[in-house]
Amino acid sequence: MLIIKTIIRLRSTLDKARAKGQTIGFVPTMGSFHEGHLSLMRQAKKDNDLCVVSIYVNPTQFGPKEDFKKYPRDLRRDSSMILKENIDILFVPSDNEIYSDRYLTYIDVEKISQPLCGHFRPGHFRGVATVVAKLLNIVQPHVMYLGQKDAQQVAVLRTMIQDLNFPVKVEVVATSREQDGLAMSSRNKYLSPKDRQESVVLYKALSSAKAMVESGTSSPAKVKATIKSLIKKESSGKIQYVECVNADTLETLKRFEGRVLIALAVFFGKTRLIDNIVIPQHDSRKIKS
Repeated sequence: MLIIKTIIRLRSTLDKARAKGQTIGFVPTMGSFHEGHLSLMRQAKKDNDLCVVSIYVNPTQFGPKEDFKKYPRDLRRDSSMILKENIDILFVPSDNEIYSDRYLTYIDVEKISQPLCGHFRPGHFRGVATVVAKLLNIVQPHVMYLGQKDAQQVAVLRTMIQDLNFPVKVEVVATSREQDGLAMSSRNKYLSPKDRQESVVLYKALSSAKAMVESGTSSPAKVKATIKSLIKKESSGKIQYVECVNADTLETLKRFEGRVLIALAVFFGKTRLIDNIVIPQHDSRKIKS
């Protein structure tokens, strides 16, 4: 595995690969790897001749009171983990390599960045879109791999890629979960034993919501109320939001139709966890409640 720290060396290496007709799969990350990250890498490795993984904790996507400084960083551990996965290139740029002192250009993906997490984390998706656009320009992959757990991020980046005509395909890989259903996240290590035990209610609530919709419940308000009630009953988690939206546009649903995304964000102590579930091509008008 090559570990590359500069843009110029990475571009030179990948230019040679493209000249040989090799396809490039790309997995952008902030490190602190878990099985969810590895599942993206395995898919990229399976589908392409080369797999490039980046680790960059992007300062522009963190708010002033968020966990940028304490976000888990362990390059030695991460490198060891992906060495076992036979990853071809690990790109680990510095802040100066990505953002010069005179950096002035940012990307705002309007509307779709505003609901859900965007409502509570102003500027977050501006930072995400900007850094991923830069990474796509640097790596120029054929395919980029993202995780379903970050559903709004997927929607924002797909929109950006379409609007700005990036020649890259986006593949979304299913959320990796612990045996008890908790979505894998680098932030799970912040949880206390009590919070970790209680956090399983998130997937339980989402699964109950999916069952309600598939059995004919037509009211998003009723589904949201059920999720909130279950979380409050079975945990001390503080709900930030529970929403039922169109999975592609993130527009709020008045009834269940199209691809449905049920998404939530809940604090356990100071740790904010997100999760979601997608119900494909649903139309409650065709189901008797």
